[in-house]
Amino acid sequence: MTEEANNQQEAPVFRMQKMYIKDLSFESPNAPTIFLEKNQEPKVDFNLQIKNTKIDNDHYEVSLAITAKVLDKKAEDKVMFIVEIEHAGVFLLKNIPEEHLARVMAVDCPLMLFPFTRQVVSQVSVDGGFMPFLMEPINFVALYDNAQQQKKDS
Repeated sequence: MTEEANNQQEAPVFRMQKMYIKDLSFESPNAPTIFLEKNQEPKVDFNLQIKNTKIDNDHYEVSLAITAKVLDKKAEDKVMFIVEIEHAGVFLLKNIPEEHLARVMAVDCPLMLFPFTRQVVSQVSVDGGFMPFLMEPINFVALYDNAQQQKKDS
């Protein structure tokens, strides 16, 4: 086998193979009266978890589990709506050095998933009778780096 063929075989491969919704929930417990509130001022309680599961030697499932509770500050924090989603993808991660694997699953995979997750959440809020709920961009690099620093500090 030539050196070029050997290097080609060992080249890292990073590819999303499938994206899907594992779980999706939308509720508006104060409908229809919440729609009568004037000059709503939303306040958001937001929770994000990144999960990953090894499927086989080269395939991993990475998911974003998001809960967003949107409240109306002007109506004494009355719940406007709650959306929960677990949006996932199957990723082919082949020949990626072990020391880089955790970062790929915590940063690169979520970066690929998030724009689509954001679109689903926005559309479901519109379908629920509200303005589009556009989640702010998330700095997955900073989240990962902060988590690593907390591990070192403890």
